[in-house]
Amino acid sequence: MIHFETTLGDFTIELFEKEAPETVVNFLKYIDSGFFDGTIFHRIVPGFVIQGGGFTEDMSQKRTQPPIKNEANNGLKNLRGTLSMARTNDINSATSQFFVNLKDNDFLDHKPGNFGYAVFARITDGMDVVDKIAAVATGRRRGFDDVPTEAVVMKRVHRIAPQQSKQ
Repeated sequence: MIHFETTLGDFTIELFEKEAPETVVNFLKYIDSGFFDGTIFHRIVPGFVIQGGGFTEDMSQKRTQPPIKNEANNGLKNLRGTLSMARTNDINSATSQFFVNLKDNDFLDHKPGNFGYAVFARITDGMDVVDKIAAVATGRRRGFDDVPTEAVVMKRVHRIAPQQSKQ
């Protein structure tokens, strides 16, 4: 279990280690190094996704590890409350950025003609906080659209034992 402490509240996720092993190992490396601490949710599209894990409050992009293999063909779907890896048009370009699906986004799933986005976790507690993040005002900042006008910061992202989360 992973706990996110943000400026708008906390949420907890469960990782899908069996279905997305390489993605989970990659994500845990970023967590264990403290990489996400102080990053922001830099892209918020209500009714679609909140995205973070790569930029600081001043919209500086953090240096990442090399990209990983896309595991979108793992059978998991981009349903509301799931987390997937963000990437460019290059199928195998995911590094640290991830997004939380705010609704079922089946067009992001793996299918013939569309490799899709790798689902690797789901929210287990605090979806109300994710919805609160999704409701913040956004605008254009430093060449990016959909950026919160007031930063939503991941203050601390860390592992917790399953019994430490609220059920």
